[in-house]
Amino acid sequence: AQNDVVDDIDLLVKDSELAGQACAPSSFGMPSLKELKHVSSGSILRRINLTEFATSTKIEALTQELVKMRQESPGSKAIVFSQFVNMLDLIRWRLHSDPCLADMGLGVRALHGGMDVKARDASLKDFREDVNVKVLLMSLKAGGVALNLTVANHIYLMDPWWNPAAEMQAIDRTHRLGQYRPIRAIRFIAENTVEERILQLQEKKRLVFDGTVGRDAGSLKMLNVDDMKSLFA
Repeated sequence: AQNDVVDDIDLLVKDSELAGQACAPSSFGMPSLKELKHVSSGSILRRINLTEFATSTKIEALTQELVKMRQESPGSKAIVFSQFVNMLDLIRWRLHSDPCLADMGLGVRALHGGMDVKARDASLKDFREDVNVKVLLMSLKAGGVALNLTVANHIYLMDPWWNPAAEMQAIDRTHRLGQYRPIRAIRFIAENTVEERILQLQEKKRLVFDGTVGRDAGSLKMLNVDDMKSLFA
């Protein structure tokens, strides 16, 4: 039966919290030709000097969460969502380039709109059937609403979307008939950035939805006139 428990967490990421963690960032060097064949000619991996790339706070926070998942629940699988294919490419490079992560057996596949049907189907098949493929990197709106990925029970959202319904649709791909495990969904939010403002906007949109479609009059009372103007401007 479908499990109704979704553990939804917002994780504020800070540089100072990553020191001393397992599989800490190091110098990885350039990707191999084998690795580059998986990315498009326009990928950021072909446009920057990766020997000078110092990773990012969000990517390292994600890495630590994946390490934790692998150590605490070896049979679990994860989907990592981002609006930006370049972000997914950088995450894939980070996970492929670190021997520490390779030794843990964190196999990775990707799914985004720039892939042809054959490549997309192969990624989905590997993620669903290969016990060594633990991570699927996926663009937020890839695959359409019918895509069912109940093999995963960990969801990581790398960047907030202004429309909370888009994020819920992503989470719902794992939270469907046939899912028997609780879902752990984490949104990575960069502290003191516009992303915190996006979260506030999401909450206001949710209150409008609850107060109209959901017929919860109390939700609308929590919004002032300026809130309503900003939502419909």
